Amino acid sequence: MSTRIETVSAQMAAMGLHNLGDINYNLTAPELYEHALAYEEGILSEHGALCVNSVPYTGRRANDKFVVEEAATKGDVWWGKVNKPFSEDKFNALKTRVFAYLQGRDVYVQDLVAGADPTYALNVRFVQEEAYHSLFVQNMFIKAEESALEKFLPGFTVVTAPGFKSIPEIDGTLSEVFIILSFEQKLVLIGGTSYAGENKKSIFTVLNYLMPKLGVMSMHCSANIGPTGDTALFFGLSGTGKTTLSTDPERALIGDDEHGWSNDGVFNYEGGCYAKVINLNAEAEPIIFGLTRTFGTILENVDIDEDTRVIDLDSQVHTENTRASYTRENIPNIAPDNRGGHPKNIVFLTADAFGVMPPISRLTPEQAMYHFLSGYTAKVAGTEAGVKEPSATFSTCFGAPFMVHHPSVYANLLRDKINAHGSKVWLVNTGWSGGPYGVGHRMKIKHTRAMLRAALNGQLDNVAFVKDAFFNLEIPTSCPDVPEEVLNPRNTWADTAAYDKQAAHLVELFEENFKQFADSVDEKVRAAMKG
Repeated sequence: MSTRIETVSAQMAAMGLHNLGDINYNLTAPELYEHALAYEEGILSEHGALCVNSVPYTGRRANDKFVVEEAATKGDVWWGKVNKPFSEDKFNALKTRVFAYLQGRDVYVQDLVAGADPTYALNVRFVQEEAYHSLFVQNMFIKAEESALEKFLPGFTVVTAPGFKSIPEIDGTLSEVFIILSFEQKLVLIGGTSYAGENKKSIFTVLNYLMPKLGVMSMHCSANIGPTGDTALFFGLSGTGKTTLSTDPERALIGDDEHGWSNDGVFNYEGGCYAKVINLNAEAEPIIFGLTRTFGTILENVDIDEDTRVIDLDSQVHTENTRASYTRENIPNIAPDNRGGHPKNIVFLTADAFGVMPPISRLTPEQAMYHFLSGYTAKVAGTEAGVKEPSATFSTCFGAPFMVHHPSVYANLLRDKINAHGSKVWLVNTGWSGGPYGVGHRMKIKHTRAMLRAALNGQLDNVAFVKDAFFNLEIPTSCPDVPEEVLNPRNTWADTAAYDKQAAHLVELFEENFKQFADSVDEKVRAAMKG
């Protein structure tokens, strides 16, 4: 055993992780491929990606996530549906059972960094049961310098044991799956699920707790930099185009999902991307498409023919939530140092399945606060019999499942930074036009890209804007490479009375949702949707 592994072993033993089997420390991607294939965790695609399957759990288990209620931190936590309390006694008992389960088992350990700005970087140690999870976190986080590994001390440890199923009656969990964070012990326990995204999002949740206490705005957004050095942020929930639109050949990518905004600018929390790839095609998304055919990429729950090893990105045989995990180093155009300046433009993305929101509009600072706290998108009609209407989804700060503090903490930080640096804020609808889902059509990606290009390049600064009658939004009357009738959604509906009814309904949903924030914002923000 090497001196470094001896040190890591002793550190883990000190926290109760002892009598382990082999400690596979910081293995390379080829080594992890070998282990994953040898233990039949996945198979190779024809182009060299590692295809794995996390069935039956093919997405995050938000209801199975808890925060330990601890004296020193409980006053900071926004307790409720998102941050459900878990007792210290139950956590310690479960930790003992998980650690006992791992005794005698080989584990994979990766010492990595979350946060590209050294001032705010968090050392994270991942201790995992499966090789593909070790490759996943190696893709997703930042590799520590070799010199730093000699003195590496984890600021947080994540222990992932998919094979350990909790017993609710004994452990106090809600199911066999659990994701539990202890801020005092600086420990995350994950069990009962192989879905790799739990590792990534647990550390994002940790950073969402730590960063605001340091004055850093923690954000669920993608970020890139234009040819003139201008930084842009893209906020949005899954399916709104956050990864697709930020991965632009003309702009250098900082990151596709998680960032901090400090007094020095924007920095990526991660070192890789976790892109949704259902229905991905080479024409619309050439860069991400190419990465699904790259060695080192993990394809999670993507359908593959086990004989030919050909993947099918259109198949939903396992889930619609098919994913590709890849290191940003494999992206052709990335920002140096994984960082950027203060954002010149901020884009809020929504996929409005009601078909009534403008494809692009300019927001005032008060409207920016309103829409940030609302975090709106809409899901298309479900598969249940009789369900034909879209459903609105409001996820505050465009990432409620990962926010630890009250939403006003993040909103106030965003407001202060927008005011300090003069950032422009845009609301972009990548959803439906000409009618709701089932009647209208999805916004053409070439039009969305053209509108974003015009906004980010300043081409919309001197065009005329008109006020939308329902949402009080400023809509440009012209945009290069976009037909004028597309810009005002009411003009795209054959039945304008039906548009008016649908728009009024969505306004009511916004206002009802925003009541929960009424006491934490001023009157100008509360009235942001009123003309």
